[in-house]
Amino acid sequence: MARARRRSTRSSAATSSTNANNARASGSSPLSSVATTPEPDEQDTKAAAAAAASTSGLDNSCPGCTGDSSSSLNQFEKENWIACDVCKQWYHWRCAVEDKTLSIDKVDKWFCPSCLSLDPTRQITFKAPTRRSDRKRNHQDYANMSLGMTTDPSRWQRLLESKAGSFKPERFKRMHGSQVNLEWLEDDDDAMTAPIVIETKDGLGMKMPKDDLTVRDVANLVGEDVPVEVIDVANQSGSPGWSLRKWADYIELEPSARERIFNVISLEVSGTKLGDMVLPPKLVRDLDWVDNFWPSTRKGKGHAYPKVQLYCLMGVENAWTDWHVDFAGSSVYYHILSGSKVFYFIKPTPANLAAYEKWSGTELQSTWLGDMVDEVVKVVLTAGNTMIIPRLVCRGWIHAVYTPMDTIVFGGNFIHSYSVPMQLKIRQIEISTHVPKKFRFPLFAKLCWYVGDKYLRDLKGTTAATYPVRVLTSLLALADFLVSEVRLLERSAATEQAKKEVKEQIPSDRIKDAAAMARELRWRVRLAAGNTSDDEGASVKPNGAGVKRKRGEEDFGAGVKFKNFKPRRWDSSIEQAEEEEPKVVHAPRPGEEWKEHWTEWSNREGEGDEVRVKRRTETIIRVRKTADGLERQRIHREAESWAWW
Repeated sequence: MARARRRSTRSSAATSSTNANNARASGSSPLSSVATTPEPDEQDTKAAAAAAASTSGLDNSCPGCTGDSSSSLNQFEKENWIACDVCKQWYHWRCAVEDKTLSIDKVDKWFCPSCLSLDPTRQITFKAPTRRSDRKRNHQDYANMSLGMTTDPSRWQRLLESKAGSFKPERFKRMHGSQVNLEWLEDDDDAMTAPIVIETKDGLGMKMPKDDLTVRDVANLVGEDVPVEVIDVANQSGSPGWSLRKWADYIELEPSARERIFNVISLEVSGTKLGDMVLPPKLVRDLDWVDNFWPSTRKGKGHAYPKVQLYCLMGVENAWTDWHVDFAGSSVYYHILSGSKVFYFIKPTPANLAAYEKWSGTELQSTWLGDMVDEVVKVVLTAGNTMIIPRLVCRGWIHAVYTPMDTIVFGGNFIHSYSVPMQLKIRQIEISTHVPKKFRFPLFAKLCWYVGDKYLRDLKGTTAATYPVRVLTSLLALADFLVSEVRLLERSAATEQAKKEVKEQIPSDRIKDAAAMARELRWRVRLAAGNTSDDEGASVKPNGAGVKRKRGEEDFGAGVKFKNFKPRRWDSSIEQAEEEEPKVVHAPRPGEEWKEHWTEWSNREGEGDEVRVKRRTETIIRVRKTADGLERQRIHREAESWAWW
């Protein structure tokens, strides 16, 4: 049977089968490659490559080509090829037949002129016509329709214009690059809880290519033959069969000549010449787990590691990225090199998240999500602007992006130690909702092990490191996660597949005893947070003294002996206690909201019923020598009992 291939005129016959494999779905786009028959075997591929090499070199011709064979085709029109069933030589279908109305899909067996002349008994045959029912059907164009979406490339622009009056003005912080640092993060409780905009890159400690960088430059620096994932904006679905060369050819068309609107939002350039020209903001590098915890000896070629730090995004005029939340709880930095972007943000409140989950992946996705939430905030970014989009609560900011002109953006995702509980929660949501692995943060669990190992080493140091409360809270969540991982290995009820997945994520080059490492990390984090006694043999009481545990619940303080552990003793300790005489005051009795009232206010004296107040204070002062001098710790406790008459 004759082998047929349909390809772009700009691709070579040698790569025909590769393009066909990459485009197995459908060809809704005039720029996508389509396989019209089953994939070729190895012999077919070699024959195609040999034919192209021997007959045309690099000019994409065939043995039947004439000087003006391709003059009627534009650079993005699909090319049909057919192979002789005897000699395996490949021909353009337009060069192989005289009747241009004849469809290649109808051919059963085809022979080239040379093979026909060698054996006159050979005949070109055609497939029998397919039986069709006379019953009328409504045909749906599934290739160009997704959840009710049409193929109109301008519909997003018209939709935004119709909603223009409903957008709330921007109210995110505008900061100077020099203000965006660790001190800001540690001193400002609101830091990294909402998007921020930095007008220029001055003070950010960031490196970017020159703003005259073109898409053709990107292709040359990364590699013209590198495949790239392209999104068809009309239906927000992938368009297969693209390379950076083909993408640059498309971008260089005048906007009016682009029959469809496409977008590139996932080209990761780490390890390329272009990647060497990009350096994320210093705050991002200071926080990024991959930068700070993944071993440098296990990055680069030949090693699998999370490559999500350096993305080059290339959008054309009127491109649109529909509502989404960035993967795996990661935060994002986003720098406009040239052009402009318009962001539309929805705050991730419980009600808005519920609306988003109801909208996502259903027939509602063809409607405007902004009509289902409390408000949509519009933010306009221009060339030179940088935005940082952090995590908030348990989900990221819901956002969509419009491109008013051809634009090049550099950005990346990063995970950090200030929001581990959120990151872990999103990871679990992604697992529970069966999000494909390609859309999750790569090697997330292994990264957590590397992070936990490094923090444990620091906490075990001669001079133990100190961390902000937010970091200690995050580290406790990290330690709990690692302990839950090793528990899967210890449980007989766990499946072998589950145990295998956990084992594969534990980096054996760094961690020899995962169970001991995870539990020691949790114990030391609790100790650093002041939740336990300094005595290793003492019972851990995270909820206060005298907590009674259920039978079988682990007590990780009592009797636990960690390898090479040497407790740090205090050289001197003084304890003082003082109990005041009871006094009578007036205060309101506890009502329905007594928990909130009595937690928020330390002194409830005022109008109300008489109440007898008894107060006791305890002070502990400890001192010890350190390598730098001495350390002094003062612990003050105050307890009150309130009794109404």
